[in-house]
Amino acid sequence: METLTFVLSGTVIAATPLLIAALGELAAEKSGVLNLSIEGMMSLGAVAAFIVVKNTGDYWLGVFIGGVAAMLLAALFAVIVLFLLGNQVASGLAVGILGGGMAALIGKPYESATVPPMPSFPIPILSHAPVIGRGLFDHVLLVYMAPAIAVLMWWIFKSTKVGLVLRATGESPETTHAIGYNVLVVRFLSVLFGGFMAGIAGAFISIASATLWSDGLIAGRGWIVVALVVFGAWRAERVALGAYLFGAATIGQLLVQSIGVEVPSQLLTSVPYIATIVAIALLSMDGKRIRLNAPVSLGRVYREAH
Repeated sequence: METLTFVLSGTVIAATPLLIAALGELAAEKSGVLNLSIEGMMSLGAVAAFIVVKNTGDYWLGVFIGGVAAMLLAALFAVIVLFLLGNQVASGLAVGILGGGMAALIGKPYESATVPPMPSFPIPILSHAPVIGRGLFDHVLLVYMAPAIAVLMWWIFKSTKVGLVLRATGESPETTHAIGYNVLVVRFLSVLFGGFMAGIAGAFISIASATLWSDGLIAGRGWIVVALVVFGAWRAERVALGAYLFGAATIGQLLVQSIGVEVPSQLLTSVPYIATIVAIALLSMDGKRIRLNAPVSLGRVYREAH
């Protein structure tokens, strides 16, 4: 019973930052912008949130500042690719490296420092249920908010005018422009939202999960996030499912260690990344599915007609 509780709890904690950041990336990609700087944005959000909490003790202020810090980096990326017409892949990689470097520089005085964990919010009655109570219903609010945001985004994409405009921008920006919407504004706001979500995800890791700052804290999660959007076929509900599957893969390494199985720690640590490679490889074999679901203009430079 204790093991099952540990697995459930660990899975949702590991999945939460992946899901939050992936939902932001999903919005950006739905609009036609491929953002490969998520790793750097998560790092910057993590260190900004950690510094705020370390100095003020205000966790929600830390989450907000973490989101804003990453959003500013996202604004830089958006200006480069949308207004200066930079290549999205090269620009994303460059901005991601910049974000990681800035996070290391800003966080140098706080290296290996710790903060108390973000206070949890047990859900009344449900948190006292056997096994699943502590496993699923005794966490910080962000753990509950992540799937709620996924449901909200699923509804927005499916049933609202905002979602329709966003999807249309990713499918045919020329058509969106022709019916009176500003493609660059739609994409700019989508990228900002993606950056803000990446910053919140990084903040979750530094102040609610790991509760420390160290250079390299994000440890490749930003790349898993990008893969998750592809894995989820650009659909919010599938991205959410993928996040929890990857969360389970992450906690699996700890479970194997806890039961005393002798496996090299390096191999166990690499399990989530191996799972990412396998998932993308399998999806790549089904080219038809990717063509049907991927936004048609994803990654393409758009020049606004005058």
